[in-house]
Amino acid sequence: DEKEKFEPTVFRDTIVQGLNEAGNDLEAIAKFLDATGSRLDYRRYADTLFDILVAGSMLAPGGTRIDDNDKTKMTSHCVFFADEDHDAIRNYAQVSKD
Repeated sequence: DEKEKFEPTVFRDTIVQGLNEAGNDLEAIAKFLDATGSRLDYRRYADTLFDILVAGSMLAPGGTRIDDNDKTKMTSHCVFFADEDHDAIRNYAQVSKD
């Protein structure tokens, strides 16, 4: 859908939904991001994608999350919600790198 490529909130919703559907399986998350990359414009929305992968939702200037506590607009599959150990963070970095 062309609209997804030009609307940051639609982009966010698509990414968040896919991450949430993938569950805790980082391999499934990597596959989702790889498959979705051919359909969505990751370059245009690189900042939004980075916000989601690190903080779990879009961020406003100053670092406030833009999700209004709506669970459909945020994901816990991000660095901020990862276990606080080296291996967990490295696994998230590998997903983002692939």
